[in-house]
Amino acid sequence: MLLALLRAVKGPTVIDRLVAINVIGTKSIVLLLFAGILFGQLEMFVDIALGYGLLNYIVSIAASRYYQHRRCLEPEPPAGREAQS
Repeated sequence: MLLALLRAVKGPTVIDRLVAINVIGTKSIVLLLFAGILFGQLEMFVDIALGYGLLNYIVSIAASRYYQHRRCLEPEPPAGREAQS
């Protein structure tokens, strides 16, 4: 998860960041299920994991539609740097 977090912070494009956040959400679901097995209450943790997975899916779709609507999928050049022709 640390590598995905690094990609989410430093990702060169918005797409890389969105995918990294989605990977972190998916790995969190797996960790929730492992916690359910360890605590012996898998049914409760499955319900929590399903809710979290649904939330992760909805946020991924909403963020991708937002960036598609804004058409800003490429990073902007840093301030002070002129675009070279």
